[in-house]
Amino acid sequence: MNAILKKAMSSGVSSTYISVALLILRVVGGAFMLTHGLGKFEALFSGEPIQFRDPIGVGATASLALAVFAEVLCAILLIIGLGTRLAAIPLAITMLVAAFIVHANDGFGRQELPLLYAAIYISIALIGAGKYSLDNWLSKK
Repeated sequence: MNAILKKAMSSGVSSTYISVALLILRVVGGAFMLTHGLGKFEALFSGEPIQFRDPIGVGATASLALAVFAEVLCAILLIIGLGTRLAAIPLAITMLVAAFIVHANDGFGRQELPLLYAAIYISIALIGAGKYSLDNWLSKK
């Protein structure tokens, strides 16, 4: 168990409550992101010309593929708690790109949601999946 969880538990917070909170963050943060990613997944394989922004200069198709990787595959991994810390990193990066590059000129109203998602994913990357996850189950085998 990492130092953050140990400190929280030493202050009287039950590890069960922390793990339930992490489960909620993982499932909600992953499921909500998955709803954004599924539309992009369909667009990637629709056979129609790719109409997607290229915020980091790798091309529209590569940008869309990277977004689909994060918003679909990493979101699913986050939900089930498998490779959780690693899966949270592309999600956080995707949301930071959305906030600071894609919506750079749109004002805080358009940046707020991606920044909220990024904060969730960064927190999960730092703390881990909790005991209600495949990561935890696999580590006990």
